[in-house]
Amino acid sequence: MAEKDFILKNYNKNFVGDKYSWSSPSNIALVKYWGKKEQQIPANPSISFTLDACKTTTTLTCSKKENNTDFSFEIFLDGEKKDDFKPKIQTFFERIEVYVPFLRDYHFIIDTKNTFPHSSGIASSASGMSALALCLMSVEEDVILDGDYSDEYFYKKASFLARLGSGSACRSIEGDLIVWGKHKEIPNSSDLFGVKYPFEVHENFKNYHDTILLVDKGEKQVSSTVGHNLMHDHPYAKQRFAQAHENLSKLVSIFKEGNLKSFIEIVESEALTLHGMMMTSMPYFILMKPNTLEIINKIWRFRQDTDLHICFTLDAGANVHILYPEKEAKEIYEFINNELVVYCQNGHYICDRIGFGAKKIS
Repeated sequence: MAEKDFILKNYNKNFVGDKYSWSSPSNIALVKYWGKKEQQIPANPSISFTLDACKTTTTLTCSKKENNTDFSFEIFLDGEKKDDFKPKIQTFFERIEVYVPFLRDYHFIIDTKNTFPHSSGIASSASGMSALALCLMSVEEDVILDGDYSDEYFYKKASFLARLGSGSACRSIEGDLIVWGKHKEIPNSSDLFGVKYPFEVHENFKNYHDTILLVDKGEKQVSSTVGHNLMHDHPYAKQRFAQAHENLSKLVSIFKEGNLKSFIEIVESEALTLHGMMMTSMPYFILMKPNTLEIINKIWRFRQDTDLHICFTLDAGANVHILYPEKEAKEIYEFINNELVVYCQNGHYICDRIGFGAKKIS
């Protein structure tokens, strides 16, 4: 599908409005996306596990307004009005208006809540923007004049719209493994939206666990948007983009064969490469904290001592995602609880696992 396929041409201008609610999960990239082109196009492909417990629930109330000169909306997070979020939503609406031209016809109340700390490196923009995109698609379903949409089109356009709000949001619409970005070995992969991973996945990767250690629940000192932009003219950018393609190719056989050792090598290397790109950009910055490194070293020692298949990955923040298979969950969770929770801010962590995408709330 191309951009033109997502343009809404005819709609019911007499629709007065309604209320819509969606719950959408975060996701954790295994092969990382870092660096983008215009219109939120990724500089390299990525693949992610969709999560389950870490999610955003958004209720969108739309009501008809008299004039359609400007966008009109209010935003609430956990019941508190958040005017500082308005510039991001304004930019989002400007980007998607050509595809959803009814935006200026309504006043929107966006009421959202997360099950995890906002702006702390657990991809709150991914879950938040995907939930909002899904709500807007529910509006679109009610105003279209030419019949019902298929589920495939609905979710593909939702992913397309979500990408224009936050790149990784396009990977939060469905699950459990999502590819975003054109890759020669992934059929139907696209820079415009996320697609379900199309190949065989070994039982070892079913119901995979992700325990997220909240090392620092504060807002990041450097936003992901700024970090992505620093990849322009980065001295190692070309090699990094090639590495991402290669690692995604390697994962095809790893997922099929259930090779947990090779999976660990790629996932941890990708996490460290992501932060390595941050530390070698100009200006350079570090999002890891001392306790992030303490946790990583503890994981390495525990894995060496036990031969259990525990590994870490990092998003753009200090928090540590600990990934491990279902069959080893009991022993690894005991280790986390006994040895790693001490490094979390106020002892806080989240037990999550693979999820299967967003859900509409009646």
